[in-house]
Amino acid sequence: MGGVGDVIRDLPPAIVAEGWRATIMTPSFGQFHQEPGAEPIGRYKVLFGGEEHDVEYFELDAEIRTILVHHPILAPTDPGRVYHDDGASRPFATDASKFAFFCAASAVWIAEQASPPDVVHLHDWHAAYYLVMKNFTALKSKLQDIRTVFTIHNLAYQGQRPFEGDASSLVAWFPGMDYEPAELADPHSPSAINPMAFAIRMADQVNTVSPTYAHEICMSSDHGRGFFGGEGLEAEISHAASEGRLHGILNGCDYDVQHERRPGWLEFLEASEQTLQGFLAKEPDDPVHHRALENLRALPKRRPMHVLSSIGRVVDQKMQLFFTTLNDGRSALEHILDRLGDKGAFFLLGSGDKGHEATLADIAGKHANFIYFRGYSEAFGSMLYRCGDLFLMPSSFEPCGISQMHAMRDGQPCVVHGVGGLRDTVDDSNTGFVFEGMNPPQQAANFVASVGRAMDMRRDHPSSWADLKTRAAACRFDWASSARQYIETLYEHNSSRH
Repeated sequence: MGGVGDVIRDLPPAIVAEGWRATIMTPSFGQFHQEPGAEPIGRYKVLFGGEEHDVEYFELDAEIRTILVHHPILAPTDPGRVYHDDGASRPFATDASKFAFFCAASAVWIAEQASPPDVVHLHDWHAAYYLVMKNFTALKSKLQDIRTVFTIHNLAYQGQRPFEGDASSLVAWFPGMDYEPAELADPHSPSAINPMAFAIRMADQVNTVSPTYAHEICMSSDHGRGFFGGEGLEAEISHAASEGRLHGILNGCDYDVQHERRPGWLEFLEASEQTLQGFLAKEPDDPVHHRALENLRALPKRRPMHVLSSIGRVVDQKMQLFFTTLNDGRSALEHILDRLGDKGAFFLLGSGDKGHEATLADIAGKHANFIYFRGYSEAFGSMLYRCGDLFLMPSSFEPCGISQMHAMRDGQPCVVHGVGGLRDTVDDSNTGFVFEGMNPPQQAANFVASVGRAMDMRRDHPSSWADLKTRAAACRFDWASSARQYIETLYEHNSSRH
């Protein structure tokens, strides 16, 4: 689902439990308005691209009131598809047009309500265009007294598009609109708009999803030394902090799940094979799946000493330190696999960047103890959280992270990079293992050393390991606490802008 999806799913019920009413608005993506329980509740005219569009609104019968916005612009290709890749020449083009339209349609719906909301909570650049509607269109008079909260989930994606000269541009979407270019511009490219930047500038309150990440993004990024901070928006973010508008509130985790017993080794192997067979049913000739199946079947029928696991998107953020080379020219991942040898196995579940997928597949071809599942299965991911001995999450940056919370909840200690929400949730040598470093090679070396440290503790000091596991499983990062912070810090905050 991803971090934004997790928050949209889990935060509103926690807010409702505190006595507030909550409504979720989301695009139908050409599909979800057809779900059982979705009922039409109205139509409004929305001005976009110089034309009036007839937009349908559906209410979904769900635990939290959910409004689905339906129009063909919100499903430009396949129904149900959320994101599109337009290539390096027109980054974000399709998605920016889609989400700009969604924000325009949402703003119209909000403006037409007899009882408007007290707060509109916007998430990442996709929802930022609501602030354009609020500040620079005819809807301003109806929206100006509604407070806005903007949550930064990941600064790596900012949604930049040109002001004009493209079908996916501000002027193409809202021709004739009287706007302030300085309010909307990308700080490093005056000819482009940056929705992440203008949301930070214009929202009444800004928050991000962990206290440490809120601190990190006030500083300039330095990728050479492996530090990911404000990603070019540190001036805007620091200004928001100086005005008292920036806050860091840790995401929560669902602890109401039923904790099933830890699967036996043979049961886990069977589930692994079923997962790979499911991947092969869709891609029968894929050599990556065949290699994974070959490595899986070569594993011993008795549980090895160490079962390592990792679940996540196969992108730079999550993979860079796995692939960083140490002094001997071998990657950190290869060092870990060599350390495991025939005494253990490493299961990695995830997909994403094709180049990184190919690198993982190549390593799996050389190391029989590495089983790379290229794809995603929520059922198998859940089993992997419960079955692994040690979870690896060496993210170069991590706004919050949910995987480490899930692993800890299920009694699996983690090795994490001491950044963002990972630093806020894992206590080194107490509930897990945390590494740092002044640059990527040092971080990678410390990552490998921390994995070795964890494996040594598990092998040589079983009672200490058992205590650490118990402490990890006892940690609670609950949504109720986060919801109270959202209400007190963001929703009820008396902003000087009103």
